[in-house]
Amino acid sequence: MNHAELFRSLHVPGRPLVLANAWDAASAAVVAAAGAPAVATTSAGVAWSLGTPDGDKLGRTQAVELIARVVRAVGVPVSADIEAGFGATPDEVAETVRAVIAAGAVGVNIEDNSHGGPEVLRPIAEQADRLTAVRTAAADSGLFVNARIDTYLAGVGGLAETVERANAYVAAGADGVFVPGVTDPATIKELVAAIPAPVNVLVGPGSPTVAELAELGVARASLGSAIAQAAYAVARRAAEEAYIHGTYASLADAVDYGTLNDLLRR
Repeated sequence: MNHAELFRSLHVPGRPLVLANAWDAASAAVVAAAGAPAVATTSAGVAWSLGTPDGDKLGRTQAVELIARVVRAVGVPVSADIEAGFGATPDEVAETVRAVIAAGAVGVNIEDNSHGGPEVLRPIAEQADRLTAVRTAAADSGLFVNARIDTYLAGVGGLAETVERANAYVAAGADGVFVPGVTDPATIKELVAAIPAPVNVLVGPGSPTVAELAELGVARASLGSAIAQAAYAVARRAAEEAYIHGTYASLADAVDYGTLNDLLRR
């Protein structure tokens, strides 16, 4: 079984694929060493690590180069968060996807947030066209296309619109549907029942546990940018402690230098 087939097989409703999202080669290696069956990138963490805010501000070339480094750093399937596709048109999004596949990724997340367009979310038909272009570009690769719907995350739509978008996106070629911003178990259960594809939710403090998500029929649970944010919180605490108190206790649980070095000897 190749990595594309393996990654696709991990999406089983009721047995969630848990993704501790990485943002660079070292974080990907750490996640893989912890036992991850696959590694996914976080677009926010990737953008921050490259000195750019999240929200389709990062250039395609930078994003693809980082994806290639992540792929080289681990021996498990890699899925890439490509934000809205790094392209204004379906053809440009298709170009991104071909580059991501060439970099070695076997999955992509693509979102319907317009990032500054006339509406918060792209019109359904427009996003469906972009997903059709993604599917066509990935036709022979086995790429798993995860369509992210930002209705709940952006606060611009509820259950009915989310399901409408999900059905249109699956019809356009999406393999899975990602609905970040939902933590209520009853809503998650309704989404799982109504969406004709594996459902992915965003998790963190306050979210249902993995076991609870399994009971709800969720197929994928992503930590998103939360791990990167926590890592930057450690950097801030350590810096403030050193500057203000002249002590270093915040660094007590650091990953061993030799361990990190060894993880990157692939």
